[in-house]
Amino acid sequence: MTVAVVLFTSDLRLHDHPPLHAALKAADEVVPLFVRDPAVHAVGFDVPNRAAFLADCLADLDSSLRRRGGRLVVRTGPVAREVRVVAAACGATEVHMAAGVTGFAHRREERLRKELDAEGVALRVHDRVVTAVAPGAVTPAGSDHFAVFTPYMRRWSKEPLRDPLPAPRAVRVPEAVHGEELPSRAGVADVSADLPAGGESAGRDRFARWADTGLARYEERHDDLAGDATSRLSPYLHFGALSPVEVVRRARAKGGAGAEAFVRQLCWRDFHHQVLAARPEASVRDYRSRGDRWRGEEEAAEEIAAWREGRTGYPVVDAGMRQLRHEGWMHNRARLLVASFLTKTLYVDWRIGARHFLRFLVDGDLVNNQLNWQWVAGTGTDTRPHRVLNPVLQGKRYDPDGAYVRRWVPELADVGGAAVHEPWRLPEDERARLRYPAPLLDLGEGLARFRQARGRD
Repeated sequence: MTVAVVLFTSDLRLHDHPPLHAALKAADEVVPLFVRDPAVHAVGFDVPNRAAFLADCLADLDSSLRRRGGRLVVRTGPVAREVRVVAAACGATEVHMAAGVTGFAHRREERLRKELDAEGVALRVHDRVVTAVAPGAVTPAGSDHFAVFTPYMRRWSKEPLRDPLPAPRAVRVPEAVHGEELPSRAGVADVSADLPAGGESAGRDRFARWADTGLARYEERHDDLAGDATSRLSPYLHFGALSPVEVVRRARAKGGAGAEAFVRQLCWRDFHHQVLAARPEASVRDYRSRGDRWRGEEEAAEEIAAWREGRTGYPVVDAGMRQLRHEGWMHNRARLLVASFLTKTLYVDWRIGARHFLRFLVDGDLVNNQLNWQWVAGTGTDTRPHRVLNPVLQGKRYDPDGAYVRRWVPELADVGGAAVHEPWRLPEDERARLRYPAPLLDLGEGLARFRQARGRD
């Protein structure tokens, strides 16, 4: 009997899974393996929301495998060591896994390849598993990656997508390979109250329902804060519970302006992957330095704390930050607003905001989180790096009747209409009853400081 190992990482699904498909084609038996890496804990990445969602994903993956005669093998320890031990125990000759783009993923692959080579085991790394188009598949003349989104999107849109692969009908796992008990969401403390259920089954169900009810109107409604009309698929894409290739193909099959706008967002995801694949240091350093002398934790401690806790005095900013804590997720328009407020109005280092997002976001990953923060801060790929989003004007535009604010900032529940975005303009006795803070600073003062710092005053 020939045996292969499939190392699951950020690809926790059975549908459209190239590493699993290749392993089943190459071997009589396959070990589906997930390794709980202590290095993830050491860097603080296994925060409660993602740990709980991951537990759901693993449970769902194991259940799906068992319906096909298999099971998921979970082990804890350094990835290279655990894969080597499992491969030796079952006599595997190949290990299959999805390619990653972060420095962490590259180091993991290098260590794994070194250990497996020493044992005569081949490592097969597969592209287009966590992205629709491989990071290096399209490049401009004279460069290893696209630094501007629009020309990337034009090339990306013309790139042929592979055909999605069906979920396997059967998976035979060697009986001699043993693992640990699967982690459980119930064993994770401090999970956000409204964190959604994880796993491929939940992700496929959510996508199917949203594609029928929300996709057609996505273009006109995706910025509506109160309407909550986005797909909310980002956690499932982050954990690989959904295939980006399959999602893009199914959206394109639906057609229309809504589908085109939605696919554009998926293209942004691939765009960021190809940027970070070429410039892995961008996860911690400015992609394009603007000479900023950002304020840090000590200099801006009180303002940073107010921003984190949703008490800046700017309602739409506070609503977004409170949604983050309660759901482990935030509407994309709100993400832009709170990030602009921190980096450009408060002039605080984008890395402080990125770390806070990673503490709570169930879809938080170094690729999209860090590069989206850099885009807003003006140190990334934005072609208008000095733009500043005014939270009052943005609130009135994208939450015109204040429903989003009133949902997340109950202190303002009795303030009617657009007045909720400027509570400081209410009569003094009414303001006193609200128990809502005054603005941290005047927006004009924040703008002047930012413009001076960027040499644009």
